[in-house]
Amino acid sequence: MKRKSGILLPIFSLPSKYGIGALSKEAYEFVDFLKKAGQSYWQILPLGPTGYGDSPYQSFSTFAGNPYFIDLEELIQDGYLTKEECKAPVWSGHPCYVDYDKIFDARFVLLRKAYERSKANPPADMELFLQENALWVEDYALFMALKDGFEGKAWNEWPEDIKLRNPKALAKYRKQYEDDIRYYIFQQYYFAKQWKALKEYANQKGISIVGDIPIYVAFDSADTWANPELFQLDDLCTPIAVAGCPPDFFSATGQLWGNPLYRWDYHKKTGYDWWMRRMAHCFGLYDVVRIDHFRGFDEYYSIPYGDPTAEFGHWEKGPGYELFDVMKKKLGKKEVIAEDLGFLTPSVLKLVAKTGYPGMKIIEFAFDDDEQNAYLPHNYKQNCIVYTGTHDNDTVLGWFSSLGRKSRAFAKRYVGIRGRKEVNWQFIRLAMASVADTCIIPMQDYLGLGKEARINTPSTLGTNWKWRMAEGALSEELAARIYEMTKTYARL
Repeated sequence: MKRKSGILLPIFSLPSKYGIGALSKEAYEFVDFLKKAGQSYWQILPLGPTGYGDSPYQSFSTFAGNPYFIDLEELIQDGYLTKEECKAPVWSGHPCYVDYDKIFDARFVLLRKAYERSKANPPADMELFLQENALWVEDYALFMALKDGFEGKAWNEWPEDIKLRNPKALAKYRKQYEDDIRYYIFQQYYFAKQWKALKEYANQKGISIVGDIPIYVAFDSADTWANPELFQLDDLCTPIAVAGCPPDFFSATGQLWGNPLYRWDYHKKTGYDWWMRRMAHCFGLYDVVRIDHFRGFDEYYSIPYGDPTAEFGHWEKGPGYELFDVMKKKLGKKEVIAEDLGFLTPSVLKLVAKTGYPGMKIIEFAFDDDEQNAYLPHNYKQNCIVYTGTHDNDTVLGWFSSLGRKSRAFAKRYVGIRGRKEVNWQFIRLAMASVADTCIIPMQDYLGLGKEARINTPSTLGTNWKWRMAEGALSEELAARIYEMTKTYARL
């Protein structure tokens, strides 16, 4: 495999006029920057619509796109909005952070206004979009319309007839919310149109998009409501058990994610049909798919529903290689990254090896004063993706400043650091020089940013998914410097 490199930057972290990164001219400018910098990949985070907590890993749909990312400029060009209307809201109190409260209050007002005006002159190909995406978009649009109608309540708190998808109730609510359903389809039409155009532009420039999908879907999602048979739910659609991680060094009570677990026996009987549709959809959106929490396909941690912590869960067997065997036969050879971080058992390592998918190596995990640490570059095999850190880690500068004395001394010795000058570039060089086939660096590390630019701290709420790149950060000098390092280590 050819040596390559790329940059990790979520869509929401792009600069823009309207408070959050979008599929706007700034996204195209970032693609141009990647090209100038000699990069092959743009890695992003999940694109789905977000709810409480704003996490892209807890989405209302695994198929839908985030309406926050719709470029309002195109709606202005199409005559559905005016510049004055889009400029009127106060989108953010700080140009480098997303203010989700302000975005929520203002963005949907504008999108609804655009939809209402579109009725007189609707987009010509919206019906074609509806036909091509009928397997998911109608359920999603109805789900969101019902959620609005029931004041944002989770679907398991709706009236029992529609909670359990009684056919008469479905017909009644489809008629009652017909206009709202069309509004949500309008959102998805614009998202899909704009994303397709951006991806095509990137591909024409030689940039491949690395997408990211969580292994699980959110309980409060169109996916779970429309397909309860796929999940471990009882007859009243209450979860029997939920997902998470057991207690470890980082968390004494483990991590309680709360996602519904799959009925893998049912998926097997269907030939993993839903998973094949999900993955086919992903490969329509992305060139490479990173699957989060890959170890869950080997064994998954099952926590009794209602438990306040993850302490009393247990491990159960997942589908193993069979799912990927079916995927290779039905979808052909696809590029996948296995997120194989954390404690890995021999059976997980065997599964990753059997798939042939590259796993992940994180420089920030390397320096525990053990030369056998699998994250130290001298222990890598070529078939892996090396990162300085991911969206769940601090920036390199933030991480390095918080290292303990012993770990920092080892890191300095290993990397050959003298003083404090450009520490971020020294760790980037370490990753770039490694034998890993692919090297992906978070944009914050190229910009030399500290803790203030961290994207997510797992198991916390309130400060995550907010960082945005400053306007004008993408200089010609920075592109040239990245290009030179990329060339030096044969990753062009």
